[in-house]
Amino acid sequence: QLQASGGGLVQPGGSLRLSCAASGLTLDYYAIGWFRQAPGKEREDVALISWNGGRTYYADSVKGRFSISRDNVKKTLYLQMNSLKSEDTAVYYCAALRDFAVPPNYAYWGQGTLVTVSS
Repeated sequence: QLQASGGGLVQPGGSLRLSCAASGLTLDYYAIGWFRQAPGKEREDVALISWNGGRTYYADSVKGRFSISRDNVKKTLYLQMNSLKSEDTAVYYCAALRDFAVPPNYAYWGQGTLVTVSS
């Protein structure tokens, strides 16, 4: 299972760090990613990271502002989000995929965490 946390209310320009804890999953075998879903909008694949961290992908909308990382020992995935904008408001989900690919084909995902960017 994958459980995202760290969401909340933040002002535009602020920062948040999301975490994703994995259980019952050998994280080393999977690429991991974050996607988000805003009301009335399609899913957007935000960031991906390969099993060893050697490859990353970012959506154009977050490039230069978000940073994805992972700690396979702690079985945890992170998404550092800086310079947040109102359009970043969404429920954020972490997910695992067997192969690093864009667009990603997620094998597992869990409950998301809500990020609200508003003044």
